[in-house]
Parts: sequence; C-alpha cells; structure tokens
Amino acid sequence: MNLRRILTVATNVFWEVIRDRILYLIIIFALLMGASVRLIPELAATTEKKIILDVGLAAMSILGLIATVFVATGLVNKEIEKRTVYLLVAKPISRAELIVGKHLGLSAVLAVLVAAMTVIYLAILSLSRIPFPLESILIASLFVWFELCLMAGVGILFGVFSSSLLATLLTFGVYLMGHSTRDLVALGKLTKNPGIEQLMMGLYLVLPDLARFNLRNDAVYGQVPYLAGLITDAAYGLLYVVLLLSIAIAIFSRREF
Repeated sequence: MNLRRILTVATNVFWEVIRDRILYLIIIFALLMGASVRLIPELAATTEKKIILDVGLAAMSILGLIATVFVATGLVNKEIEKRTVYLLVAKPISRAELIVGKHLGLSAVLAVLVAAMTVIYLAILSLSRIPFPLESILIASLFVWFELCLMAGVGILFGVFSSSLLATLLTFGVYLMGHSTRDLVALGKLTKNPGIEQLMMGLYLVLPDLARFNLRNDAVYGQVPYLAGLITDAAYGLLYVVLLLSIAIAIFSRREF
C-alpha cells in the first residue's frame, strides 16, 4: 500500500465529514454539560459532583458513538449507492488503500471531536468550581477515542457488504453486545449447561471486549490504572481494528462493480 495515497483519501474523508456538520455535536455536548451543571445539584445534594463528572464522560462517549456509527457505516456504502465507487476503483488507489484511508480520516475527525469535548468538559468543570482529577479524565477521554476508532472499524466492515440501515443496526448491536461480553460469560457459567457456556465463550472471543475502554468509574474517583494494563488494552484495540479492516478489505476486494 502507498502511504501517500492513503493520506490523500484520509484527508478527503476528514474534510468531507467536517463539512457534514458533524462537529455540531460539540455544541450539543456543551449544552448538555451546561444543563447538567445547573440541574444535577438540585436533584442530588451530596453526590452531585461525582454525577456531573460521570455524566460528562458518558455524554462524550454516547455522542461520539452516534457520530461514529452514522458516518462509518456510510463511508463505503455511500460511494456504492452514488456510483462514485466506479471512479475510485478506476484510479490508481487500491481497494485496501481506500478502506484504510477512510478509517484513518474518520479516526482523525473523532480525535478532533473527543479533544474538543474534553476541553469544553474541563472548562465547564473549572468555571463551576468542581474539582476533577485531570490525569484520570484525560486517560478516560483517550480510551473513549480508542473505543470509537474500533467502532469505526466495525461500521466500515458492515457498510462494505450491507445497506446503511442494516449496517447501522448491526454496529449498534455490536456496541451493546461488546459492553456485555463479560456478563454473557458469567451468565453461561450460571446455566451449568456446557453448550450454552461454549456459545457464550465463543461470543466473548469474537465480539470486542469494549469494557476494556470504559474508564469512567476510574476517572470519577481519580484512579489511574496501571500503565501495563493501559498498554495492553490499547494494543488489544489496535489489533482488533487491524482485524476488522483486513476482513473489510477482503470482502470489498471481492465485490464486483
């Protein structure tokens, strides 16, 4: 693969997504944080600071997920539906470079989105005089971005061989299941049924373990995970993205246009 061509695709995707007003989510996040700071102290008199910290990180994750799913599932599918894929495959850009470039471009957009929301989050906390553990929050925000990059890979994979609607539903399904894989394993053990246990273990091995990237509780209580664990989880996410993109490239390469 040619790095220059990949970066060209990534740059085009970056500006295209920016022009699609995806960054309006930043304004929505700021409004949500402002409302939380105003309303939560009236509902929770003693734990309002912890709740505000958690709400901010949760909103960052959810808004980022919405942006990721709706953009990622349409990155390739939109090219197919509009027939612009004919122009792309006719150029010297290979299909593998197209997939990798699109993921890289979307990941850059998500980095800007998460960084902007983190800055707003910290600014509102500071203006509201709410104490916060800076290091833990920054690490949690970074792992929100890791999770979104992984979900971008899932969305692109489904978008390669299915309609935008189906790809969107499947991607949201993977997200929900990915946060429940450990519970599924525990549930399988409770059934005492070997067949169900194997099924649940199989789902755990196939689906991404997204709980690895959920550090909100650590951030709220100012806990910093061990560096070795952070590196392991980040490497897990990277390997999973490589696997997803490899499958997407293999499927896309076999499609006839």
